[in-house]
Parts: sequence; C-alpha cells; structure tokens
Amino acid sequence: MRYELLGPVRISVADETSSVGTYKMEVLLRTLLVRKGQVVSLDQLTQELWGAAPPVRAGASLHVYVSQLRKILNKSSLTKDCITTRSPGYVLDLGLDELDLDLFTALSEKGRLQMGMSNHAGAAESLAQALALWREPVHASSFEGPIIQEFANGAEELRVECVELLARSLLASDQAREAIRILYSLTVEYPLREDFYALLMEALSRSGRRADALRVYQTARKIMREELGLEPCRFLQETQEFILNDRLDELHFTRAVNGGKPHHRHLTVDTVTS
Repeated sequence: MRYELLGPVRISVADETSSVGTYKMEVLLRTLLVRKGQVVSLDQLTQELWGAAPPVRAGASLHVYVSQLRKILNKSSLTKDCITTRSPGYVLDLGLDELDLDLFTALSEKGRLQMGMSNHAGAAESLAQALALWREPVHASSFEGPIIQEFANGAEELRVECVELLARSLLASDQAREAIRILYSLTVEYPLREDFYALLMEALSRSGRRADALRVYQTARKIMREELGLEPCRFLQETQEFILNDRLDELHFTRAVNGGKPHHRHLTVDTVTS
C-alpha cells in the first residue's frame, strides 16, 4: 500500500486509490504520516483537527476518528496495526508500506546526483518522475495546526526546488523549449524570486531569443520596484549585462562557480509586507 500526501490525502493499492473519508480523517492521517514513527500527542492532534477552539468533546471525537482510521488502514496495509497507542498519543508505523513523499525525495536526490555527474538527460528523467508524484500543491493556509502547516511550507519549497532543477537539467541537455516553459511558469508563480528570472533569461538567450530575454529583465525590474521599492539584485543586473554584451559563456561560468545557483536576495515576510 502507498500513502499519498502530495495532494489530497489518499491511499493506493495496486491501481486503485481511495480517500479515507471526511476532512477530519484526512487531517488526522496527514498529521500521523508527517510524524511517521513518532508519537503525536493527543493535544497536538486536537490542535491539528480543530485549531485553537476545539469542541467540548474533542477527546472522545478524536478516539472515534482514530478507531475508524485504524479499520480503514488495516484492510489494505502490509503492516499489522498501523496505528498504535503510545503515551501520550498515537504513532503510525509505515512498516512495509510506501509514502509518496519518501519516493519524491529519493528521486529528487537521484536527479541531483545525476546533475553533479553531468548526466543531465538522466537527471531530467528522474526529476520529472519525482514531480509526477505531485497531484497538486499542499497549501499551509488550508490547515489549522502547526504540524501540517510546517510540512506544507517545507514540501512546497522542495517541489519548487525540484522544478527549478528540472529546468536546469533540460537546458543543459538541449531541451531549451521545455525548460523555458517551466521557467515562465515559475516566474508567474513566484514573481519575487529573482533567480528564476535570471535562469529564464539565460535559457531564452541560449535559444537565440535575446530580445525576449531582455524583456524578461524589464518585467522583473518593474515588479521589484513596484512590490519592494528595490532595483533587481546584482546577479540579475549582471545577467542582463552579459546578455547585452553577448557574453553567455561568462554567465555560465559565474553560475557554475556558485554551485549552479545565482546570488539573489533572500526575501522575508517583513521585506515583502513592509
């Protein structure tokens, strides 16, 4: 059996998938999976299910949810008694079952290692397989408790990083058109991430689309000035200069000596909202 967290929670057996019931049941299973192998206390589970204002009989309701979830999982799992009671709460043991997040992490790391060995085509394949496990983003704002919110934020960062690595590997393996499509999507989804604009500009330039690359810079500059009151970061400005002066080899070298990542501002919540 495979547990699936990368989207709405569900379980998959062979080619059949199913949900675990109500929203509360999904939250319960997601919380236990995020903390797999660790005890999650009754207080923590109560906060995940009901936030700061639980009902009077929250404890009794929680026990009912756990009992129902046990029955559902025990029907399909290779592990006997997936959920066990352990003071001060419950623990979920994966045993022989799979978790899509673990598969995603393994494929992402494989792709990263392949990139390090200059096997860019292989890296693109591994990273695409990793991203195929994502059915839809998990938004922290959709949940009440800190455990799932922290998971959602961290998982989204991993997803975006994987998408960026895929774009880099596609570009390095002469699949620029697909890389450009991905990078345009990233700049729309994360308009304040200057590194995405820089990589898109490089991809466009290497595809013979210098004018489009320079337009991307102007778009980024406008957004940075309007949203942050700042000029683009130094690396983005240098990217424009390299493109203007037809010095793409120097741009590639600069990126390489920085571990494949451009220098960029680390934006905080205070920066964005001030």
